[in-house]
Amino acid sequence: MAKIKLEYIWLDGYFPTQNLRSKTKVEEHENFKGTIEELDNWSFDGSSTRQAEGGSSDCILKPVAIFPDPERVNGYLVMTEVLNADGTPHVSNGRATIDDDDNDFWFGFEQEYFIMDTATQLPLGFPVGGYPAPQGMYYCSVGGKNTHGRDLVEEHADLCIAAGLNFEGINQEVACGQWEFQLFAKGAKLAGDEMWVARYLLDRLTEKYGYYIDYHPKPLGKDMDWNGSGMHANFSNTTLRTCGSKEVYEKICEAFRPVVKEHIAVYGEFNDQRLTGLHETAAITDFSYGVSDRGASIRIPIITVEKGWKGWLEDRRPASNGDPYKIAGRIIKTVKSAKV
Repeated sequence: MAKIKLEYIWLDGYFPTQNLRSKTKVEEHENFKGTIEELDNWSFDGSSTRQAEGGSSDCILKPVAIFPDPERVNGYLVMTEVLNADGTPHVSNGRATIDDDDNDFWFGFEQEYFIMDTATQLPLGFPVGGYPAPQGMYYCSVGGKNTHGRDLVEEHADLCIAAGLNFEGINQEVACGQWEFQLFAKGAKLAGDEMWVARYLLDRLTEKYGYYIDYHPKPLGKDMDWNGSGMHANFSNTTLRTCGSKEVYEKICEAFRPVVKEHIAVYGEFNDQRLTGLHETAAITDFSYGVSDRGASIRIPIITVEKGWKGWLEDRRPASNGDPYKIAGRIIKTVKSAKV
């Protein structure tokens, strides 16, 4: 019998921006295969996470995805959903609202973030009491003058790949100390699972560097002339992947126009500071779409057009601190509402 360390990970009840929580369960297993079927539900004190009252504080953790933990011997990362004591989904459980049981929807998320120095409370590369050179030379840069935090970013990429996540890339972003990684999954729920586990690995990794990650979409303030952080959502379903019709694409895009407020409501806190119409964004109150247009709400990739209108769409509005479960759930609902 081997001792197995299971890190149960969940999202708390803080609103509108939830936080990652986790705790370790050690179990004895013989020939553990690392599957969900081998795991039991667990519980936690919801009164400490804004998910229950003290007089009836037990909430249930239901395992939904499991990945090897690359930093622990005999360790596994267990993504969970939060349930009420009666087994129904907790109000904070965005994953349970996703209408994609057949995994027809594919999502690729582009997660931007700032690496912050715990000592200065500033992004890496920022001098105390001042500012670095203006943005322009940081994007996809190389060299110690403009590139900050590569050791952390490279180690995070290795951890995600070792954990079995479908990790697709990294790059330094437009602002100093700002980076991005990309993940892709077939199935909206799995896409959310992998993004939250990737965030968990990144946050945990900062503990040994003296850094922390800021997912605020505009951590330097809304008036600063720097790009904010987003989490662009690339998405497709069978229709988008196979239709071969510009008209169908336009009908799906138009389905987003009357529900702008509903999307913005789940696209992340403080997104009004980022979606200003400047810095490669559309204004938060507007809706637009266009081919290869990075200033539009939804971008139609040029590759999709070149392949005869067979491909995907990119919603550029989600903020870096958005919940991928809620973002995917809202996109799916809107796409399914299109009359095509």
